[in-house]
Amino acid sequence: MSTLTDEVELLKKIPLFASIDPGKLKLLAFASDRKVYKNGQDLFKQGEIGDSAHVIIEGTAQIIVDTNGKEIIVAELGSNELIGEIAILCDVPRTATVRASGDLVALKIKKEHFIGMISQAPELGFEVMRELAERLSKTTTELSEARQQLANQK
Repeated sequence: MSTLTDEVELLKKIPLFASIDPGKLKLLAFASDRKVYKNGQDLFKQGEIGDSAHVIIEGTAQIIVDTNGKEIIVAELGSNELIGEIAILCDVPRTATVRASGDLVALKIKKEHFIGMISQAPELGFEVMRELAERLSKTTTELSEARQQLANQK
């Protein structure tokens, strides 16, 4: 059984939350829910409205994109990773399905608590922008490489 202190320590390990005051992290951990997912169970599905983000405590999750009815695994994430924040920050439907790959334990952070934390801790807002910019850069590079491979096949 996990304690509030354990969950605060977990949040501190996530680069996004590393610089946040421990008291604020304690409030966030208190307001969050610990969830257990079985192998193959979806944390959320592509296209759903985003109402929360998740921090993976134990286990691995697959990030799956449905393209024309075909599921493609685009990434796998593990412990101390934050997932699902794009939908709650940008008010857009989920861009991917996240599915447990084996048993998975996660901390579910509701949208209002995540947004509240950003408004109380401007440094978190900066870290979120930095993280999203890094992901965009990586995705742009991968897209460019994929386009080049397609061009070379023609």
